[in-house]
Formats: sequence, structure tokens, C-alpha cells
Amino acid sequence: MEVSPQQEVCPPAAAEGPSGPCLQLWPEREVPLGGVRAMNVRRTLPQRGLPTIGAWCFLDSFGPDRTAMSVLPHPHIGLQTVTWPLAGTIRHRDSVGSDVVVRPGELNIMTAGHGVSHSEFAVLPQDGVLPVQRGLQLWVALPDADRHCAPAFEQHRELPRATGAGFTATVMVGTFDGVASPARMFSPIVGADVWCDGDAVLPLDAEFEHGILVLDGGLRLDGQELPPGPLGYLGTGRKDLRLQADPGTRFLLIGGEPFREELLMWWNFVGRTHDEVEQARGDWEAQAGLAGAHAAAARYGLVPGHGPDAGAEAGRIPAPPLPGVRLTPRKRTVRD
Repeated sequence: MEVSPQQEVCPPAAAEGPSGPCLQLWPEREVPLGGVRAMNVRRTLPQRGLPTIGAWCFLDSFGPDRTAMSVLPHPHIGLQTVTWPLAGTIRHRDSVGSDVVVRPGELNIMTAGHGVSHSEFAVLPQDGVLPVQRGLQLWVALPDADRHCAPAFEQHRELPRATGAGFTATVMVGTFDGVASPARMFSPIVGADVWCDGDAVLPLDAEFEHGILVLDGGLRLDGQELPPGPLGYLGTGRKDLRLQADPGTRFLLIGGEPFREELLMWWNFVGRTHDEVEQARGDWEAQAGLAGAHAAAARYGLVPGHGPDAGAEAGRIPAPPLPGVRLTPRKRTVRD
């Protein structure tokens, strides 16, 4: 968890409609995370001028390295977490009662709704030697009509694939090239893990805005080089994506209908107002002294295995202090 998170006011996408394709490179930034995890991640969303791509509002990548993920229970509201490991395995436990291990090629989706808490730990093999860890953590903002829903969790161990001109894609969420993921989402969206080698043509929904994050290799698009690292924003209005890829290129494709609602993001919360985020923080801190049935009945519930008698895994991540100012909206510097 970030030691000193800043509130991010994410203005809605413009309502005028699509304005055409583009290619903008938004640099990654290294974010040190505090707590037990003590690791750095590379964040490409949100950006100051690009807060969302569709309903996608957060994108972190971590590894490859041998730093063990060790994240004690912490809360979320108003979003879905999307966990996509690329190497290594992660144990997820949450206040809905889930206790699962997710592996590369498998997908975890947790819908926070009104409030949920969860923990994430790297899984050590029997020999105690931590394998290489690498993965992606994303958030999807829930639309206003659904953001107060009951929390839920689902895991998908088998996901459909789409194949076409020079590419193979695992469809994580939404629909891509007519292939639909079984994951439940709440807005028109797409997320796919794409492999390609040489020339490729990927079909896109022209009503969506899209972004790509190169994981391995590199590609050329619209006469520009796109290496691993920066997030490439593609705009809207593209019916397809024509690119030239280096051997062994792999990238994440995300997109969706431009999100028309203003968001206020702080720490692990996606809300709409300062007061709402302040209340969410207060509710988490109020749970600190609760245990057993009282904690389970509170807003964020109780994560199994993390009670007061859980030994090394006892505890929770306290919320950092709120900034001492109320926020005003920031402008979105890209048009959809």
C-alpha cells in the first residue's frame, strides 16, 4: 500500500463522442509500496492527463523479481480488482469467504461494491525458494448504478482465446474479436493478453477507447516505436489495430466505452466525493478494534485466517491520514 497516497480526481470523459485515433505514450512511474510487502511497482494508470481508459482506472505491473508479495487485509469500495499473474502464484483471501490460489493464465476478479477487504500473499513452494514473481494488478471503476452492490469474488481458471491475423489473445474480460470472457463486468469493456510475431491486424470496437502496455518485445504502430514501459493510448474510432511486432512480443490490451462519470480515488477507494472517501476511511479504522462476529458484520467484513490469533499473518493495514484539503476536479488532457 502506498505510504502517502494522494487523492486523484478523475474527470469524466467528454460527451461529444469519438474524435479519432491517436498514439500517445504515457510514461510509467515507479511507486514504492510500504507495509510488509516492501516492494516497488510500475504504475501507468491513472495519469494526470489520462485518468481512465474506458472504466479501467488503475494499472500496476510488478516484477520480474523474487520479492514476495505479502499484503495484509485492506479495504476497497466502488471498484473491481483484476489480478493477472504472469509468473509465480498468489493466494487471495477475502471477507466474502474466498481462499484461492491464482496462477499464470488464471484470473481473479473481486467486486468491492459497498465494501470488501482482502489479503494477497505469494505462495512459497515446499523447498522454501521463492520463484520469480511477475504480474499485473488492475482496477475497474464501477458505474454509479452498481457501485454500492454487495461484494463478490470469482476466479476463472480457463479463459477463451481469440486468434487472427498474426495474433493470439487470451480474453481476460469483456469481448474481443467476437470471443467473450465469462467474467462478470458492469460496463462495456475489454481486456486481453496478446501475443504476436511480425505483422498483425487486431479488430477493435470503434466506440471504445483503447490502451496497450507492452510486456515483452516491442512493436511499431502508426510509425512509432512502442517498447515495454510506457502506456500507449490509442484514442477512439479505431476499427482495427495494424502493427509490426518484434519476435516474441506480448502486450496487454485494455479498452472500453469512455467513462462518463467523475471519480475520486484515494488509497484503495474509488468514490465520487471527498465526504464519501472520508467515510470509507473512517469505517475501516472503526473496525480496528473489532473481532469475531462484530468484525464479520462490519462494513468490510473479516478476512479468514487473519484474526487476532493468526500468528505472523495477524493484523491489518491501517489507513493513512487524509490530506488536509478538499479537492477540485482536474482536467482530462486527452479527448475521446
